Amino acid sequence: DFVTTGEDRSLRIWKQGECAQTIRLPAQSVWCCCVLDNGDIVVGASDGIIRVFTESSERTASAEEIQAFENELSQASIDPKTGDLGDINADDIPGREHLKDPGTRDGQTRLIKDNGKVEAYQWSVSEGRWIKIGDVVGSSGATQQTSGKVLFEGKEYDYVFTIDVNESGPSYKLPYNITEDPWLTAYNFLQKNDLNPMFLDQVAKFIMDNTKGQTLLSASPQFSDPFTGAGRYVPGSSSGSSTTPAADPFTGAGRYVPGSSSDAVAPMGGVDPYTGMGAYQSAAAKVENIYFPKKDAVTFDQANPTQILGKLKELNGNATEEHKLTEDDLIILEKLLSATCNTSAETPTAQQLETLWRAVNWPEDIVFPALDILRLSVRHPTVNENFCSEKDHVQLTILLLKFLNPNGKQANQLLALRALCNCFVSQAGQKLMMEQRDEIMTQAIEMKSGNNKNIHIALATLTLNYAVCLHKVNNIEGKAQCLSVISTVMEVVQDLEAIFRLLVALGTLISDDTNAVQLAKSLGIDSQIKKYAFVSEPAKVKECCKFVLDLL
Repeated sequence: DFVTTGEDRSLRIWKQGECAQTIRLPAQSVWCCCVLDNGDIVVGASDGIIRVFTESSERTASAEEIQAFENELSQASIDPKTGDLGDINADDIPGREHLKDPGTRDGQTRLIKDNGKVEAYQWSVSEGRWIKIGDVVGSSGATQQTSGKVLFEGKEYDYVFTIDVNESGPSYKLPYNITEDPWLTAYNFLQKNDLNPMFLDQVAKFIMDNTKGQTLLSASPQFSDPFTGAGRYVPGSSSGSSTTPAADPFTGAGRYVPGSSSDAVAPMGGVDPYTGMGAYQSAAAKVENIYFPKKDAVTFDQANPTQILGKLKELNGNATEEHKLTEDDLIILEKLLSATCNTSAETPTAQQLETLWRAVNWPEDIVFPALDILRLSVRHPTVNENFCSEKDHVQLTILLLKFLNPNGKQANQLLALRALCNCFVSQAGQKLMMEQRDEIMTQAIEMKSGNNKNIHIALATLTLNYAVCLHKVNNIEGKAQCLSVISTVMEVVQDLEAIFRLLVALGTLISDDTNAVQLAKSLGIDSQIKKYAFVSEPAKVKECCKFVLDLL
């Protein structure tokens, strides 16, 4: 047995697979319900009121309260398009005498016409009478196309399509207003229902085909289901009609480009607000791809040495005797930080590096300022050569990877990722990072969980730096791993700076490499990134996305 709620304002109680009772509420929609240990049912609705229904006579409301509930219910308005009433023609509805006959099942709905109004009643088996559940609005013979909006999840829409993804699967509701962007609506629909993003083009085309040229109060043609319905586009099939193709909203295909063949047909309609397609563009106005392929590593250079040293000294005061640094050690680290932050001309010494190594092996709860010094120091050629050389590189990767623990401290995770990114500045660091690529990327991708945008940016930057190296050596195995990381991280990352760096990494990986392009397509990355063609700010995200899509 179970209970359900719905957009038709109903609470339904099911027993042995059959609806045993239907209770209507005086609200636009019933959102949620739960069954208490004592069998009572708690319901939350769009009017912000929580109601409890019970079978126990001890907890039943007073007669006055029940009557007040019925009065409120009878005054409600019902949109026939959102419930189970179907299209209504007032001329075909009987009068009040229709209520003299008893219902055949609990929750049965009956409509009657009284003084020109259409009223809805519901049969109650327990009380043996018809209970008014509201007045039906828009019931003068109008349909969705002629009478206005359709209410769905508390919001009005011009269209609410029913979509069957496959013949044996569930149906989904696709709401759409003609003022909305069909691509964004399609993307939101797929995200909400956890459907494959590769359907984006198909769903967007379905929306445009079935609302083409529609305005309020105009008739709509019969629509076809984008997944299983007749009328969908099948590659290789012929069409009995010929239409002028619209410009592609992502790549601009079909728009007029000065200097192109005069045989091309300019698309009809206005200028696209996102890509500018359909507008005249001079050759000089064409946007240049300044984003990829990226040639140099991206590093994290910003720092406040005074604050870093202050925190190091503070935590050193609380460290155990085993880990505590002497005053001389602190002075040594201060000189190292000065040398690696370009505030002095001194070259880091072996003593300074040995002291730093002891500091970065502090306990996890106090190590982060030492990790920050390592992050800055590894950019210096001398430090990079020392820590990334054949002799010591194993210790460095073991050290940094231990901080890439999903259950660890976020400060350590962030600084370890940034230190790995900064290793790419010199040849020794690049060699180490490439040798340890599989292990590093496998561990780093675990940082995708959580909502720390700085960690996501660092993870995206690490992927980008690997893309820079892989573009130079054309390692298809390494590219496949990075493309897989990009696809996985794209699913969870929200920060647009992280997205931008992933797009640059993607563009760098697939530039001048048809095999990498095919790999990216096989992962469905082209469908994953199309939504970023709609981003208005920062503009670099949209521009970079369009350049990547051109390659795909």
